[in-house]
Amino acid sequence: MSSSLLDDCALSDAHARTAADVVSALDTSATAGLTQAEAAERLERCGRNELAAAPAEPIWRRVLRLLNEPLTYLLLAAILVSLIAWAAEGRHGAPIDAIVIAAVVVLNTVIGLVEELKAADAVAALKQMTSPTAAVARSGRPQTVPAADLVPGDLLHLSEGDAVPADARLLTGSRLMVAEAALTGESVPVHKHTEPVSADTPLADRLSMVHAGTAVTQGSGTAVITGTGARSEIGRIAGMISSAGETDTPLQKEMAAVGKMLTIAVIVIALAVMATVYLTTADHSAASLVTILLLGVSLAVAAVPEGLTAIVSVILAIGVRRMASHEAIVKQLDAVESLGSAGVVCTDKTGTLTLNQMTIDQVITADGRHHISDPQAAGTLELGSIASNARLTADGPIGDPTEAAFLLACADAGIALSQTHRFDELPFSSERKRMSVLVAGDTGDSRQLVMKGAPDVVLDRCTHVRTADGDVEATPEVLGRLDEEVTALAGEAYRTLAVAVREAPAASGTGENPEVSLGEEMEHGLTFVGMVAMIDPPRPEAKAAIAQAQQAGIRVIMITGDHPLTAERIAADLGIDDPKALTGAQLSELTYAQFAEAVETTSVFARVDPSHKLRIVEHLQDHGHVVAMTGDGVNDAPALKRADIGVAMGITGTQVSHDAATMILADDNFASIITAVKQGRGIYSNLKKVLRYLLSSNMGEVFTVFCGVVFASALGLVQANGAVILPLLATQILWVNLVTDSTPALALGVDPVDERVMTKPPRRPDQRALDGREWARILSTGFIMAVLSLLALDACLPGGLIAGDDDAATGRTVAFTVLVVLQLVNTLSVRHAHTTMFAGLFTNHWLWLALAAGLLLQLLVVYLPILNTAFSTVPLDGQHWLLVIGCAVVFIIVEELRRAVMRMVGRG
Repeated sequence: MSSSLLDDCALSDAHARTAADVVSALDTSATAGLTQAEAAERLERCGRNELAAAPAEPIWRRVLRLLNEPLTYLLLAAILVSLIAWAAEGRHGAPIDAIVIAAVVVLNTVIGLVEELKAADAVAALKQMTSPTAAVARSGRPQTVPAADLVPGDLLHLSEGDAVPADARLLTGSRLMVAEAALTGESVPVHKHTEPVSADTPLADRLSMVHAGTAVTQGSGTAVITGTGARSEIGRIAGMISSAGETDTPLQKEMAAVGKMLTIAVIVIALAVMATVYLTTADHSAASLVTILLLGVSLAVAAVPEGLTAIVSVILAIGVRRMASHEAIVKQLDAVESLGSAGVVCTDKTGTLTLNQMTIDQVITADGRHHISDPQAAGTLELGSIASNARLTADGPIGDPTEAAFLLACADAGIALSQTHRFDELPFSSERKRMSVLVAGDTGDSRQLVMKGAPDVVLDRCTHVRTADGDVEATPEVLGRLDEEVTALAGEAYRTLAVAVREAPAASGTGENPEVSLGEEMEHGLTFVGMVAMIDPPRPEAKAAIAQAQQAGIRVIMITGDHPLTAERIAADLGIDDPKALTGAQLSELTYAQFAEAVETTSVFARVDPSHKLRIVEHLQDHGHVVAMTGDGVNDAPALKRADIGVAMGITGTQVSHDAATMILADDNFASIITAVKQGRGIYSNLKKVLRYLLSSNMGEVFTVFCGVVFASALGLVQANGAVILPLLATQILWVNLVTDSTPALALGVDPVDERVMTKPPRRPDQRALDGREWARILSTGFIMAVLSLLALDACLPGGLIAGDDDAATGRTVAFTVLVVLQLVNTLSVRHAHTTMFAGLFTNHWLWLALAAGLLLQLLVVYLPILNTAFSTVPLDGQHWLLVIGCAVVFIIVEELRRAVMRMVGRG
């Protein structure tokens, strides 16, 4: 065995060597293959012919990953502080604060875990069975072995319909065509031959090789295996996938930023209030210090939206369900929102933007171009179908896609194929560039030779052309005009095949069953019937989807391994901006600065390999773009994993692409991506509403306690003994969070998606959901809530700014109720940033149910004796409720005035 094989169990330059040289280098036989002993030794040394599967993530690791969030750390810290305060107070009763917060953490983790496991089950259901065996020769005997047991040097037998199990160098081939779209992006099967190619030939043009992950569509051949498992081209791509790394989603980054800000805010606010209370009270006993510590914990609980992580998980889970109804399976919850942030969608062409099915678009005769339904096209289509080895089945066409295209065109045009008997065939080969069949009708009287092949080859053998008026001589003028048509069609990225026919001898022998044979000497004197222009057409819905994406400010980039002319044609048909293609070879020659400019200005990249796709995605990310990558092939997988969100095709997608992606389109519909973008933007908009609502409401609680303590004297909250009356108790703060931070926030999360989200450009990656303007709004809304709650409290108590005659328990209950009602009204306010809060008032019935539930709960805590005792509340009378309603009306008026000012400033 050669040293190169001994070193790495693979022959990397096999495509550039002669077949005999490869056989010698691999120390095998071109006829007998390896012996069983040699195969066993190589299997032991080189390993099995399979890719190392990523181990399933254990449950405990999933749980730790879901807990690894800044807000979760903050809640865990709040649990610890609550337990310390409870222990310092004497461990009376149950540590309610700690239990409630812990329950929220557990709920959030369970929701995330359940949804991810459901997504994993859905992905597993998409896995497609692949052929587990291969036909080889060992010790000169043909046998079938498990594909995983193949080794370098094995002699592989290939035939039509086989999946190629490993990389191999062709030794012999007869009409061998291999579909390589999954590996190279080439949309049509490739004719293979046994001649070596240059060492620097791109993967898509290594015609002397077959590769793992591809499939034989026609013909047969033998090949010697040169690379298995991780040492195959698929294995090399798998290595790129593992090194590609993953990126945090925009939502993960946003939640981390919010969690960091909240952590700082909570610490500062709690310390400031505790210090203020300590400095303004004369009692510094141990009991007083515990009370101050409890107040600090209460403020921490008030400031932290305990339910935020759980609510976000629920909203994303709802988004997952909505996407599933649109045939999109999301593997991770955070990925639902990521597409809404995408500013660039890099998409594969074959099978993603196109149907991955060669289709005859036009038929060209001597009289001009025709649609397939034109009667003048019928002869060409029918004869092309006769000179074909493809067939149609209930499950779709079988055989060479270009031959199947004739059958599909006949079916679409309603052409009934006549029954014929085939006597002989001269097969297509890359050298001949044509195939001929000798056929006769049912009667067997008239025999015809039908030829189908490259137009230049067929026309060279024609002496006549068929017109609507009959057959005429093929003059140089007529042939020249047809040659010009072929050139024009090539410029339009069409693949062309010509069809010709001639009468053939009735028989080549005598007797009762004469033998009929076909030789190349008969392939002359033909009549040109017509030629077809075929292409892998765009998906009908893709053009509208791309137009909608571009309207939404999303740049669409086509990255394909196909021919640049084909890529440019499809891009132009789909309306992709600036469809001029740049090839992978051209990219490799560019400097860093030139590459950067090309990526920013080019929308079509053709003849690229996986490393180019990965480099393009990485460059876009490095320059501030949120990138979505779509694809279905093995060659797309590294870029799918590296992108901010990878979208794999469920039907045509390979298992490698499924594993690398974060979202799988079960219907392979590119338009579903735009639906996902719309849903993602809607989810992000709803999450902003939830953040705005929770933080402004919680700031209302913080400001109420903080201002109540700081301005206790002015508000009449100081008792005769100098003790300060707290505006809210710790249990009441917990109740406010329970009532207002749960169902209303969830209802906001399912607000209908505003159709206008697809008329706006995507947000910048550095644009925070809560910028300075949003924080100003949150703080001002919270401050207004606090002012109204404290004024209501002051109006109930003697002294202060407004004289009242109620006791502290009644005043605190009124303030408590005002705060709850204002937060419920705030759900209507946060739905719209600038327009009136009454816009689309009844479009979300869940919100009204949540508000009704919140109000009912507050009535229970005010009037139910057992809850009166638990939360230190008292029943309120009609005057108190008028005060509550009045505060709500004032809040609405202030919010509407603020919006009016913002609209005027915006217009100015």
